[in-house]
Amino acid sequence: MTVTVTPEEFRFVHFDAAQTARIADDVARLTGIDRPVQVEIDETTPLSRVRIDLGDTIVLHVESGAFEDTKRPRHQSETATAASLARCLLKARDRLEGGFGEAPTDDDLTLQQAAAWDTYCAGRMARLGLTVNQQRFRYNFRNRFGFTDQVDTRFERVWAADALTWGELQSLTSGESMVVDAP
Repeated sequence: MTVTVTPEEFRFVHFDAAQTARIADDVARLTGIDRPVQVEIDETTPLSRVRIDLGDTIVLHVESGAFEDTKRPRHQSETATAASLARCLLKARDRLEGGFGEAPTDDDLTLQQAAAWDTYCAGRMARLGLTVNQQRFRYNFRNRFGFTDQVDTRFERVWAADALTWGELQSLTSGESMVVDAP
C-alpha cells in the first residue's frame, strides 16, 4: 500500500508531509485498507472538512483544520491527524466492502445520518486503540437525535457495533425507533 501527501512542503501551517504519510500508513493498516491512499491537504483554510473520493486510489481532500492542534493553531496534532484519517478510512472501507453501498454520498447525508455514521466509526476507532473523545461524539449524537435516555441507549448500541450495514445503522437511528414511548 502506498501513501502520498500533497503538498510536500507547507507554507501556511506547521505540518509535516512525512509525518502525515507515516500516520496515514499506520491508520490505513490498522483500519484494513489495502489500496493506495492519497492525502491532499488544503492549508489555506482553518476549516476541518474531509472529503473522500473512492477509486483504485482512495483520495482524501483535507482542510487543514482537521489535522490541527486545537491548543496550538496552525500546528499539526498527531492525535487529530490519526482520528480524522481513521474516521474517513473506516467510511471508505464501509462503502467499499461493508454493506454501505446504498448510503448517500457524503454531501447528501443528513446531519442525523452523518452523526450516526461518525459515532459508528468513532466506536471502532476507540476499539482499535486510537484516542477518541467519546463525549464529543455522544454530544453530537444527542444534538441530532435528542437528549433522552432512549437516545443514549441507541448511542451505546451504535458505539459498540462492529459490523453494521447501512440499513442496520439506519434502523438503529431512524426517527420512529427514536421516539420515546409515552408513559
